[in-house]
Amino acid sequence: MPEVEVEDTFAEAFPMIAGRMLVTAENEKWALTAGRTATGFASSIIMSPAEAGVEGTIVPPEKTPDGRPGVYVQIYHRTLPMLKFQMLARIGQCILTCPTTAIFNGIPDAKKYTRLGKSIRMFGDGFEKLDKVFGKKVWRIPVMEGEFIIEDRFGLKKAVAGGNFLIMAENQKSALKASEDAVEAMGKVEGVVLTFPGGICRSGSKVGSTKYKLPASTNHPFCPVLKGVVPDSKVPPNVNSIYELVFNGLTEDIVKKATAVGIKAAMNVPGVVKISAVNFGGKLGPYQIKLKEALEMY
Repeated sequence: MPEVEVEDTFAEAFPMIAGRMLVTAENEKWALTAGRTATGFASSIIMSPAEAGVEGTIVPPEKTPDGRPGVYVQIYHRTLPMLKFQMLARIGQCILTCPTTAIFNGIPDAKKYTRLGKSIRMFGDGFEKLDKVFGKKVWRIPVMEGEFIIEDRFGLKKAVAGGNFLIMAENQKSALKASEDAVEAMGKVEGVVLTFPGGICRSGSKVGSTKYKLPASTNHPFCPVLKGVVPDSKVPPNVNSIYELVFNGLTEDIVKKATAVGIKAAMNVPGVVKISAVNFGGKLGPYQIKLKEALEMY
């Protein structure tokens, strides 16, 4: 198998504020259903009201407060008020309503907290109760199924968004297979979420537009159908399909580890030609996730 080139470049990531919640349920099916529903329409802050995703590994019952399987859900926003609103809305509409769920704080060592439980408890219409169970301060809210349990406080922290790398392949089949393998491998890294559908973005964007008044538009230098058409094409001659993996992490080190793990998985797929990344010369964000450096670290 031909050697895959890893370009000596960096992904340009930027700070956002994140909330992390542990959703538990009667079984894995309902934990995942709640997590996936709560993170809908949250691929990119460019147009979505938030960025959100479900971490890729099921939390086993022995590691949850109530002894049931769970998932970690992360929600990101640029501003604290909007993050709180998005967390409140998604808990109220998607987790409170989902059969058998309970929800707990996922950042126990946070320096900043928001009392989402105190807000959600008003759904109980005065019949809710403040209690201490599983060693945690929670609200018990009566619902038709039985009770919904939500922890009183949820931690918030400054996190890293916009980690990315590009998988360039000879054809779409190889590019997709490599992307799927990378997503699966990255899902095992605790603290990382991939917010696009299935973790994969087919339509990577650049900042602004050359023709229209848009905040973002197709990243034309990386569009294979435009090689030979645009003078600034960055697509190698033997590449005909490119996918971008975009991901957020609770820390810069987590994003670096996910970068390395994902690239290594992608490089094993026949037909993959090159791995690169998207950056804007430091204009977008202060974090530079250097691909080769990440590979050496992990």
